[in-house]
Amino acid sequence: MASLHWTQCARLGSSSSSSSHSPFHPSPLSSHRVSFSRLSLASNISLPSSSSSSSALQNAPSNNSDLLSVKSPSPSPSPSPSPSPDPFLNDSTVSITVVGASGDLAKKKIFPALFALFYEDCLPKHFTIYGYARSKMTDAELRNMVSKTLTCRIDKRHNCTQKIDQFLKRCFYHSGQYDSLDNFALLHNKLKEHEGGRTSNRLFYLSIPPNIFIDAVKCASLSASSGNGWTRVIVEKPFGRDSESSAALTKSLKQYLTEDQIFRIDHYLGKELVENLSVLRFSNLIFEPLWSRQYIRNVQLIFSEDFGTEGRGGYFDHYGIIRDIMQNHLLQILALFAMETPVSLDAEDIRNEKVKVLRSMRPLQLEDVVIGQYKSHTRGGVTYPAYIDDKTVPSGSLTPTFAAAALFIDNARWDGVPFLMKAGKALHNKRAEIRVQFRHVPGNLYNRNFGTDLDRATNELVIRVQPDEAIYLKINNKVPGLGMKLDRSNLNLHYAARYSKEIPDAYERLLLDAIEGERRLFIRSDELDAAWSLFTPVLKELEEKKIIPEYYPYGSRGPVGAHYLAARHNVRWGDLGTDVDH
Repeated sequence: MASLHWTQCARLGSSSSSSSHSPFHPSPLSSHRVSFSRLSLASNISLPSSSSSSSALQNAPSNNSDLLSVKSPSPSPSPSPSPSPDPFLNDSTVSITVVGASGDLAKKKIFPALFALFYEDCLPKHFTIYGYARSKMTDAELRNMVSKTLTCRIDKRHNCTQKIDQFLKRCFYHSGQYDSLDNFALLHNKLKEHEGGRTSNRLFYLSIPPNIFIDAVKCASLSASSGNGWTRVIVEKPFGRDSESSAALTKSLKQYLTEDQIFRIDHYLGKELVENLSVLRFSNLIFEPLWSRQYIRNVQLIFSEDFGTEGRGGYFDHYGIIRDIMQNHLLQILALFAMETPVSLDAEDIRNEKVKVLRSMRPLQLEDVVIGQYKSHTRGGVTYPAYIDDKTVPSGSLTPTFAAAALFIDNARWDGVPFLMKAGKALHNKRAEIRVQFRHVPGNLYNRNFGTDLDRATNELVIRVQPDEAIYLKINNKVPGLGMKLDRSNLNLHYAARYSKEIPDAYERLLLDAIEGERRLFIRSDELDAAWSLFTPVLKELEEKKIIPEYYPYGSRGPVGAHYLAARHNVRWGDLGTDVDH
């Protein structure tokens, strides 16, 4: 898996020549990742191309029907697809185009992640980065903008200034409209100049609003696709608002791309602790036998932020916390957590098992959902605003900023085990974690030492995704002394204490995977369909009935209703602050 090979990037024929390993003869430590990239790359299908269509694209015809004919079926039999070229071989190049380069996501996440990959020698020797947006900007202005954001995890390491200069020389800018075939054709010509006749592989990152996804994909596909390598497109969430809009988006994307070319990114799947889920479970004998309804009482997936919308309520109000966090981030983590052992670590085998989990889940009912919205609160002489105080939020909005839900998987492994999710903004702390509460010990000899509160004696496995990554297991232990006093202790893997190496940002891992053609951490269209089918009915019911959210103070633990929901399923939320995290 990616996390196992992060330090091996220097082998990949990258921009640094310091690696002693040939890309054809990787070191034993790095061969594992090579096997993934080779398998995945071999399965990619490039866009149909011919010498005539390539010429047509270079000449940038303005007639749409001429361009669309590039994708039209040929009356002659189609040749068998050939394996995509390896992006790390010296006779190939990768061109990365950030569409929407002037936006916050590009500046704060994408360019810093690309620089971190460059610094770690994870990019191929020949690569070019292009920013594409409607704003008028020169190459120098783009480089100046990007340089101000390169304060990622490696900014205090040696040689950083020199590396930044080298990186910025690979960054260029092209101004154009997102729906202009001609503008993308001009980009195509610029990319060809930098590719210098090598096999060209092209990655487009769509850091733009969803309503212009299709225009940009159409233009990139028809006017700026690679003629002799692969073309891939990374699409940022949200992937629609419900089942219908998601299906329409997928259908439109597939007019111009194959499923193998679409990389739907959920950055939470690139988090180190999420990546470690399957390692923890499938490579440790102690956990796999316990991973079922026989030993697990409930599973909690908790996401909280200690800030509100802060002027970005216009976007948030259109989606709400369920669509923004639960339907994608938390549900994807749940599927990884609950899946059966895959046949292999191949992307399709893993995604097949995730889809089985999602299709086994019981339809979500309104009575199993609690929604809330934060209100103004004064604490320590400081007044914090309500959600509707945000000027970008419509007056009287009922959009939830908090939600809790109880979900069930109706299969042999998990029948009857409640999976409780909760996610919210403007809560008392910032955290994302998975809490696995095990069943009580039958006939526990030490019950009297814990009194009537059996939850105090419950073993609990906590996987803290952020911040301050850690994995710890709560156990019962005798306090040293002559008496019989019991205490709860943690067997703790605290990442900052155990590992000196910085943890890569999720975008770094996902961008590298997209370049290598590794799809494990990207969402397949049938996964998306199954996820939306769970949430769409209850979302429509909430909106049609205009359910009023329960109001909770800014900086609190959220609505009281969430505790009643948990109690109804005989669960107590594990993040109540009664345990010691270290």
